[in-house]
Amino acid sequence: MRVTTLIENRPSEDDPHLKAEWGLSLHISYNGHSILFDTGSSGSFAANAERLSVDVASVDSAVLSHHHFDHGGGLARFLELNPTAEVHLGEAPHGDPICRILGFVKKYIGLDKALVAGHPDRFLTLSEPTEILPGVFLLPHIAGPHPKPGGNRQLLLRTDDGLAPDEFAHEIVMAIVEDGELVIFTGCSHNGVLNMVDTVARQFDGVPIKAVIGGLHLVAAPPLNRMAGTRQEVENLARAVLDYPIGMTYTGHCTGAKAFGVLQSVMGNRLADLRTGSCFEA
Repeated sequence: MRVTTLIENRPSEDDPHLKAEWGLSLHISYNGHSILFDTGSSGSFAANAERLSVDVASVDSAVLSHHHFDHGGGLARFLELNPTAEVHLGEAPHGDPICRILGFVKKYIGLDKALVAGHPDRFLTLSEPTEILPGVFLLPHIAGPHPKPGGNRQLLLRTDDGLAPDEFAHEIVMAIVEDGELVIFTGCSHNGVLNMVDTVARQFDGVPIKAVIGGLHLVAAPPLNRMAGTRQEVENLARAVLDYPIGMTYTGHCTGAKAFGVLQSVMGNRLADLRTGSCFEA
């Protein structure tokens, strides 16, 4: 399969005309199918797609990894350009997703509710594992024994009873089975990448994992490039990923540059970064 990074935090190294933003959007060409995984923060993913020769109108299925604006902010543009493809997503959170900034500023970071409500025929909510295309599976209800990323501490739900931690029941993981191997797409890994891998492994017992692709949410304060955990914790995560074993890990967005450097010190050439415009065979 071929993966094209339509948008990511960092600009392209090769094409200054590609737009970068805080968010993630990936296009996957697989077995004759076209899949859009997340849409970034705005419609810029679509402008980049045109420049990268990706036809958004021909996408067969769109997938939203979770209900945050930096992964679903481009939904309106997608619906404009593609009149038929369903958008698959997890069940809506029980409250409004909020980011607490500097301890007291509370910013809404969820989806455009009016957009979703206004297109009920385009959004398909998942409550159980679903094969959306041959060999392409979406799994809700992510579970496992591993801790969730420390960066989640700033991410809350505003409910009728006040603010509560977001347990990210609205997050899903995508797994593609190709030639007897798995490629796993994680979005932001708010449930923890190891728990996401465990969830897929339980569904596909004994199937080797060729690659994991997506953010790991190891950044605490994106503008300051602070890690949400200690160096030892990030190194331990890197070793655990290698021990599974997972062939390759491609990561960016909410992983953060500092954490990426720590991961790479352990994982070496089994880790690669995502960047706006990057294309690779997974």
